[in-house]
Amino acid sequence: MNIYVGNLPYTFGDAELRQSFEEFGAVSSASVVKDKFTGRSRGFGFVEMADGDAANRAIDAMNGRPLAGRPLVVNEARPRDERPRFNRDRY
Repeated sequence: MNIYVGNLPYTFGDAELRQSFEEFGAVSSASVVKDKFTGRSRGFGFVEMADGDAANRAIDAMNGRPLAGRPLVVNEARPRDERPRFNRDRY
């Protein structure tokens, strides 16, 4: 199950995100989304857990939990909406 984690402290990296969720079960991957120009965290990330029960426990326990003074927003990740690409030839 893929889990969205929002309102992360900007100092958090992939390792800290993984460590925060490992208490609930095995984490397949954890990644903090970074700005492509500055390389700075955008304040959200994704955690993938193979065990659905462990993922649901993690969502229930971590949603609203303060982390470095910020309440986390944690829920099951939704698929990305398909957006039309910008066509420069039209303008």
